[in-house]
Amino acid sequence: MFALVDGNNFYVSCERVFRPSLKRWPVVVLSNNDGCAIARSNEAKRLGIKMGAPWFEIKHMDASEGLVGLSANFTLYGDMSDRMMSIAAGLGPHQEVYSIDESFIGLAGVGGDLTARARAVRSRIEQWTGIPTGIGIGATKTLAKLANHIAKTAERKPGSYPEALAQVCNLSALPASDLDAVLRATPVGEVWGVGRRIASQLSDGGIGTVLDLARMDPATVRRRWSVVLERTVRELQGLPCIALEEQPAPKKEIACTRSFGQPVTDLAPLIEAVSEFAARAAEKLRLQASVASELLVFVHTSPHRLGPRFSQSAVVPLRHPTADTAALVQAAVLGLRSIYRPGFALIKAGVMLLDLVPGILFQGELDLEPEANRERARLMATMDALNGKYGKGTVRLASTGMDDRTRQWGMRQELLTPQYTTDWAGMPIAKAV
Repeated sequence: MFALVDGNNFYVSCERVFRPSLKRWPVVVLSNNDGCAIARSNEAKRLGIKMGAPWFEIKHMDASEGLVGLSANFTLYGDMSDRMMSIAAGLGPHQEVYSIDESFIGLAGVGGDLTARARAVRSRIEQWTGIPTGIGIGATKTLAKLANHIAKTAERKPGSYPEALAQVCNLSALPASDLDAVLRATPVGEVWGVGRRIASQLSDGGIGTVLDLARMDPATVRRRWSVVLERTVRELQGLPCIALEEQPAPKKEIACTRSFGQPVTDLAPLIEAVSEFAARAAEKLRLQASVASELLVFVHTSPHRLGPRFSQSAVVPLRHPTADTAALVQAAVLGLRSIYRPGFALIKAGVMLLDLVPGILFQGELDLEPEANRERARLMATMDALNGKYGKGTVRLASTGMDDRTRQWGMRQELLTPQYTTDWAGMPIAKAV
């Protein structure tokens, strides 16, 4: 048995915890540089605002509909996610954090009424963090994710499903006839792993609902489509094919890229940006205990702006595989200098770490400078610890720039809220009146 705990409209919900006045108003959270909507409240969805809608196209609704737009506050969202996940872990003995707002819980060995237990955990999450959630329970991960969709839809759209399935939906507790009715009422495109193209092909073949898909012969599905869709069908039939991953697999590539708040033409601010991106990628690399053998750096102009176009990248081989921030930043700057050309309004840059391998492979006999590398490793660990305790950028390389406020390449975040839970200056203060 599995459960999926999912924060409802998570980014918007995080903002509403500290600004209750936003409740019942349409709210959207915007992407980097306040570009487009990446999260919407239910009220915003009812206005017809689509995911990815450009802010400049919907901004007029602030006057006509009371729409509130907010810059993405990922520091706040990450901290609130940690709090939510720590409470969700109490639902069962095993947990897989699937995304910033989703967590699979393995329920093997958990006795008693699972629906009542899930409702208790959901209530605890909302009471302790203020984040409303939906919880789906099923015999497989695919069924649990489907149950989560049903739980949230039943709450958001009364009448779409039985009211008893709102907030918490346990498909395994439904009688067979009720389960068939629920699956028959759910479009096949809502199944985890069934994309728009596959859903269209299934619909053309008369497979329009989840119940239709669940009743298909897996071998036939494999012949006509793929082994991946066959696995999905078996999961819908109650046969677990997707295991719980309590420890995420190491990434094969690590990237840090960003669009600038305004076009950049000079080399100096580009060096700051690329140094910052390489440093952040290096932190992620050390977090998974890997080292990189190559580094790619790129810059380009906007494809949507008038003017001369420029897009270049360079791959820099590293002398020894490393996770050292200074070495990776040096390689990134070297690559940037080799591709930079003046006279272009550059709007985006990035760094990718390539050919990643476990760091343990380069210890011992393969380590050509063991003592020096141990000292550097201790230095990097100390830097990570200080940045983890006091905030990102507390200790950094000088080439990343000394003052965040003067960065030409910094993101445009004109609608950013305070970092309420991680910054003393942003902590809300209640005053008696």
